[in-house]
Amino acid sequence: MTDLALEHFFPQAKAWVDGLGDIPPGSWVKGPKFGYASWEVGHIISLVMIGGTTILMNLRLLGAGITKVEPAVIYRNLRVWQNIGVIGIVVTGLLIGAANAVKLYDSSAFTVKMMALLAGVILTYGVSRPVAAANGAVGVMPRVWLVIGGAIFLAGLGILCTTALIDVGVYHLLTALALILIAVMRGRLRWLYIAGLGALIVAQFVHTHIVIKPDDYAHLDPVNKVYTALYGAWLVGAALVTLFRGRGEEGGPLTKLVAYAAILVWVLGATAGRWIAYQ
Repeated sequence: MTDLALEHFFPQAKAWVDGLGDIPPGSWVKGPKFGYASWEVGHIISLVMIGGTTILMNLRLLGAGITKVEPAVIYRNLRVWQNIGVIGIVVTGLLIGAANAVKLYDSSAFTVKMMALLAGVILTYGVSRPVAAANGAVGVMPRVWLVIGGAIFLAGLGILCTTALIDVGVYHLLTALALILIAVMRGRLRWLYIAGLGALIVAQFVHTHIVIKPDDYAHLDPVNKVYTALYGAWLVGAALVTLFRGRGEEGGPLTKLVAYAAILVWVLGATAGRWIAYQ
């Protein structure tokens, strides 16, 4: 399995990293005066802010959510809060990171989080916001940034899925995509999708709780990996259907692809942050 951390990319920085927690601002954050927990709360609030505004804006590009107003109107109402969220994530993240530099330096989950942050900024500011401002039209530069940000996003996702102890975090992304699709799909297609998803969930439960004993990890692990692949195939297949099923006023398949990517990249960042504790 892949095990890529910052120490593999920047081994010469180890001595510098080892001392970050003993000098400001790392030493301040760890001290009682500045309250380490307060910065963590600020980090989470910032993530919720950028995540919430991103979901609202991009659901509109998918033809769901607040559909009574144009995407450009939603973008104008949310852009300030998006800016505050991104600034908050970066500032609090730098302070928390300085206080935990040694642990993060050796964490593949942190590497994924940094890749997701970079991809998230690119996909939000370079792609999603311009597309929303143009009411779904995807210009040349957003297409270029989509390729760049999408490549970084997929690379980070690849590390998450192939690294021991954090690979199970992919279920957070699968759950997010599953919920997005429920909101996006309409009519009989939605019920067909939910029925298929429900059948997979029931089959996995029966297989891993009745057919195989819950403590038989030697057999459970490969079976769960198969079900993870089946979930992924079902969800991605359903998402592809929504890309090419009809062309709403928001735009065509590329517009919808932008929206999916812009939401899921922040889910990847939150997931990686959650799983840092398990490495």
